[in-house]
Amino acid sequence: MSTATPDTIRQVVQEVLAQLGKAPKAAAPAPFKNGDWGVFQSVDDAVAAATEGFEQLSEAPMAARVTAIELVKQICETQAEELGRLEFEETKIGRLDHKIQKLKIIKLVPGVEFLRTDAKSGDHGITLTEYAPFGVIGAITPVTHSLPTLAGNVVNMIAGGNTMVVNPHPSGARIACEGVRRFNKAIHKATGLENLITIVEKPTLESAAAIFGHRGVKLLCVTGGPAVARAAMESRKKAIVAGPGNPPVVVDETACLENAAKSIITGAAFDNNLLCIGEKEVFAVEKIFDDLLAQMGRVGGYQLNPSQIDALTKIAFTPPKDAKDHYHVNKEFVGKDASYLAEMIGVKVPAGTELLYGETDESNPFVPEEQMMPFVPFIRAKNVNHAIDLALEYEHGFRHTSLIHSRNVRAMTKMGRAMDTTLFIKNGPSPAGLGLGGEGFLSFSIATPTGEGVTSPLTFTRQRRCVMVDELRVI
Repeated sequence: MSTATPDTIRQVVQEVLAQLGKAPKAAAPAPFKNGDWGVFQSVDDAVAAATEGFEQLSEAPMAARVTAIELVKQICETQAEELGRLEFEETKIGRLDHKIQKLKIIKLVPGVEFLRTDAKSGDHGITLTEYAPFGVIGAITPVTHSLPTLAGNVVNMIAGGNTMVVNPHPSGARIACEGVRRFNKAIHKATGLENLITIVEKPTLESAAAIFGHRGVKLLCVTGGPAVARAAMESRKKAIVAGPGNPPVVVDETACLENAAKSIITGAAFDNNLLCIGEKEVFAVEKIFDDLLAQMGRVGGYQLNPSQIDALTKIAFTPPKDAKDHYHVNKEFVGKDASYLAEMIGVKVPAGTELLYGETDESNPFVPEEQMMPFVPFIRAKNVNHAIDLALEYEHGFRHTSLIHSRNVRAMTKMGRAMDTTLFIKNGPSPAGLGLGGEGFLSFSIATPTGEGVTSPLTFTRQRRCVMVDELRVI
């Protein structure tokens, strides 16, 4: 174990970042082994390099993990504007200011401080339970948060002693590769460790399948939609799967309507509602329904009338082909600004409008579909019990995220038990569930189908028991 102090590590990190920053921006990094600072053309090469990286990391002191993690966090924070702009320009979804913000908050993702060793001593000796790494982890990252998800996973996985091979979403591959290059280059300069993160430069469904089936990959971590989630869970490997969500909001007659409205806008408008935890539909009781709609307008939302909602629905969704099919989201409108959606239906909204909203019924596809647009449908409920029943129906059993605004503890308790979601937020915006305005810690991978919940370094470790019989007992 290294005796390096936090101040020493911080000094090393600052020196490395300063030296890297002096390099001419036009100069491309020199080829590194068989790849470009961790960027590879084939899954086999990427896994082989990550395997070598894992062997190096296993021999390195814990301080090397701390240094690597600190470098990743500082790169995300100090280069957030550049990297955020690159991601925004490539993916063309979400909001630039929020792309930048998502990188700056990577510093909140927990590292080695989350690790622990459990011990038990008794008449027959002592037993230690350590939390050991799996090895090379195969990671699938989404287009919605390409570099932030990757960076958050890097922090968690390296903290647990693992290395990783990444198959990014094709529409966010360039920024993911650029992040990997910068992380690896800085880590190597500070620690000498190579290829702690590897990535497939041109990802495909075939490269994802190759990672799922590769013998050198010991664990899968998948963040994405229903199809990739199912594929991961059907593989023979242990999989940590962050699947889809359709978070409902219940607002009852006891709620503070101003706080509820502000919270809904904060969560649903963040990055134009790309967050899987973001508020997607609101079930409000009849008694306060109209007052809540009015309050939404007072705190920055823009209400669409029924004909405008109908027009938006027609361009935002493709109707089902048959009775077995469902509405499909028009990807052209995913993650676009509220003003853009409004413009497409001939509506001009005030400058700075972050969220559109309006009253619909249950049949509107904005209710059952995880639509990822800055429009939130509001549905009238007879009472709080009816609202909870509707929330349960349209969350679809994903057990991802649900929210309630209420001062009625019994209503909160009933909804929490009924929904059984990984995140359940009361009287606040959805980001509060990830430590952003609420207590807790941050992660961009929330494993709902497989049950691990908000991932942390311990998520990516396995228990290893070490037993000494009849010795080392000091009591």
